[in-house]
Amino acid sequence: MLLFRLIRRFISFILLLLIAIPLYVVGSVWYTARNTEPVKSDFILVMGAAQFDGRPSDILKSRLEHALEIYKAGYAPKIYTVGAGAPGDRTTEAAASKAWLIDRGVKKNNVIAVAKGRDTLGSTKAYVAAADKAKLKSVIIVTDPYHCLRSKKMAQDLGLSASCTAVKSGPASVANSEFKYLARESGAYLAYITLGRFGINLSDR
Repeated sequence: MLLFRLIRRFISFILLLLIAIPLYVVGSVWYTARNTEPVKSDFILVMGAAQFDGRPSDILKSRLEHALEIYKAGYAPKIYTVGAGAPGDRTTEAAASKAWLIDRGVKKNNVIAVAKGRDTLGSTKAYVAAADKAKLKSVIIVTDPYHCLRSKKMAQDLGLSASCTAVKSGPASVANSEFKYLARESGAYLAYITLGRFGINLSDR
């Protein structure tokens, strides 16, 4: 009987963990999405998103607009853009983002395009490597609200001091995001902390 009770308690504990951990992750993603503030840093990083022959998608444009806003406010002296191109593309997410920023008055020397990465982890590794080469230690990540927690965690795991500021408007803002974005990001964050940080590359986008 004692053994049976111990087994039952162990199973109950495991079931509790299987419920509690995902709920905690969902809560963390939800809270972070609504509580993001930039911290003065060495550079701003615009996470990549789709572009169409050099024209940023609505999601990417929202990120660029917000990055330009905090750049003008003096939070960082440089902006890094990141993201490769899809098969058949004539340009990359990073290049399209850089061109958009320069067209709106950012000095060419203050925008660095890192044309690598087709998912969050790949993009993070690419821009962190570029930042390390330039001896930059801190970053403000500009991305979508529900994407902030995972993007910031990856940067921190790779050695950068990171804050995140989320877009306030556009299709991926809190007001316009659907529950499925929260669910997807919660699942992606849970997958990263259990598998991805150990070298297993998990594609998202």
